[in-house]
Amino acid sequence: MPGVLSEKTAGELSDLRRKAVLDRARKIGLLGDAKDARIAGRVPDALIKAAKKRAHVESDTDLIEYALSALALGDDFGAKLVQRKGAVSRDIDLEF
Repeated sequence: MPGVLSEKTAGELSDLRRKAVLDRARKIGLLGDAKDARIAGRVPDALIKAAKKRAHVESDTDLIEYALSALALGDDFGAKLVQRKGAVSRDIDLEF
């Protein structure tokens, strides 16, 4: 069916996205060889399982590292898009 990704393709895209996030975090110095901090918390097991499945990781450490990197590097695209409301004239010719 057009527009629907196979599970394999979705997994490959997830892996690429995770790799890109972690590579960017390394490049700007957020990740390195030293693991000098510890984080702990209580969360529902279902949340952890779902996040690991979506991120295609198995260890808690990999999940936390990816999640924190994604959060630290997250853009504010949504907020910027909303701020632009009304900035483009309604009568602009988009050639549709």
